[in-house]
Amino acid sequence: MIASTIRRAIVYLLLSIAAFISIFPFFWMIVGTTNSSADIIKGKASFGGALFENAALFFSQVDAPRVFINSGLIAVIGTALTLVVSSLAGYGFEMFRSRVRERIFGLLLLLLSIPFAALMVPLFVMFAQAKLVNTYTAVILPTVASIFIIFYFRQATKAFPRELRDAARIDGLKEWQIFLFVYLPVMRSTYAAATIIVFMTNWNNYLWPLIVLQTAENKTITLILSALTSAYTPEYGMILFGTVLATLPTLVIFFLLQRRFVEGMLGAVK
Repeated sequence: MIASTIRRAIVYLLLSIAAFISIFPFFWMIVGTTNSSADIIKGKASFGGALFENAALFFSQVDAPRVFINSGLIAVIGTALTLVVSSLAGYGFEMFRSRVRERIFGLLLLLLSIPFAALMVPLFVMFAQAKLVNTYTAVILPTVASIFIIFYFRQATKAFPRELRDAARIDGLKEWQIFLFVYLPVMRSTYAAATIIVFMTNWNNYLWPLIVLQTAENKTITLILSALTSAYTPEYGMILFGTVLATLPTLVIFFLLQRRFVEGMLGAVK
C-alpha cells in the first residue's frame, strides 16, 4: 500500500514537472506581451502595463490584416487540398490491391528520409521556370501530397469496416460515391486529427515561404515575426504580442476539433 502510494506520488510529481515545462513558455509569452523590452531582458515574470504600447507598436509596423489573410489563405487552401489528395491516396493504397502496391508505398516512405533542404533548389528552379515565384501557389503545391498524411490515412483506413464498402457496392454505389457518402462520414475523426496537423504545419511554415515569397505584400506572419526579431534593437514586447496573435488561430482550430483529434489519433472509427 505504501509502495503504491509512493509510486503514484512520483508519477504525479514527474507529470507536474512535465506540465510546468510545457506550459511555462506559453505563460512567459503572454506575460511578455504586457512588459517592455527592458523588463523582458531583465527576466521579469510578472504582468506589466505595456500591453497597449506593444499592441500599438505592432499594428503601426505590421499590416496585420494583410499578413493574417496571407497566412490564412495559404493554411486553409493548403489544408483542404492536402486532405483531399492524401485521403484519396491513403484510401486507394489500402482498398485496391496490386502486386506493386507495397513497393510504391515503400518508395514513398523512403522519400521521407530525404531532407527538405535537398529539395529546395530544384523546387525553386521548377517554380521559377513556371513563373510561379512570389505566389501562393508556389507555397501550397509542395505541401499538397504529404507522404506522412498519406501514411496516416492508410493506417486509419485499415480500421474501416470493409462490410460497409461491400454493402454499398451491392446497393449500386460507385467507388467515388462510396468514398464521399460512406468512407468520409465514418472517418471524420481521422479527418479532424489530420486537419489539425496539416493546418498547424501550413500556418507555421517558414523556410519555403521565406524562399519563394519575395515581396512584403505576400509575406506570412511567420516571416514578419522573423523580420522583427532581426532588427538591430528588437522590441521584444511587440514581438511577443505578435507571437500571441499568431498562435491564436492554431489554438482555435485545436480546441474546436480537440475531441475528434483524440479519437483520430487513437484510430477511432464511428
